[in-house]
Amino acid sequence: MHIAATASPAPAHTGTPPASPSRWLDPESWRARRIPLLRDPRALLKRLHDLHRPAARTAVVAVLDRSERPVASASFGFGEGRTDGWRCRNLILANLRLIVPDDLRRGTPTHTTVLAVHREGGRGWAADDGRWMWGLHDACVLHGLRCGAFAIVAEDGWQLVADGRHGRTPALPPGRNGGPGAKTPIRAAGIAPARPATELPQVRYLPETGPTPLVRPSAS
Repeated sequence: MHIAATASPAPAHTGTPPASPSRWLDPESWRARRIPLLRDPRALLKRLHDLHRPAARTAVVAVLDRSERPVASASFGFGEGRTDGWRCRNLILANLRLIVPDDLRRGTPTHTTVLAVHREGGRGWAADDGRWMWGLHDACVLHGLRCGAFAIVAEDGWQLVADGRHGRTPALPPGRNGGPGAKTPIRAAGIAPARPATELPQVRYLPETGPTPLVRPSAS
């Protein structure tokens, strides 16, 4: 069952000093962090897109269980202007705390967090994406979650950074612009019942080098 609330207006982001290199990741650094591969990224992104109906300059953060079912998700606007790694981290972390308890007491994370940033233009990687990637990774560490995929959804479709997979749908329709400070809905799902360990699929990771392996959806 989903519950809905309304986020506070996201202030326009202006005048922030440039992020330091320590709060920024490029695709090569992202690949080296062994990010878990999604078995069916298009299906997941479409599900989140249909639920949140995001406008431009909106991010959707989702928490997945070991079988890649979304157990919680939230959408939030981030306004205009250049982003900063700390601000990205704080926005993601605040929303994670809103929708799921932390896993800090567990030796191994039981949930994975993915982030989809929606913006105007093309889906190609840009410098600001590196700040979102750093923010996602750091927020996951602070909340005891496994850092998962980072997706860009734009007018020409979607792509997973450093993964090699992309597609034309879902996409951000031209003109769907919430504007700076637009109110963006937050929707959260309750934690799904735990499944026996024997039913959990093996986690596969993005390789540090070489072609991206093909990961097919599970038969279940």
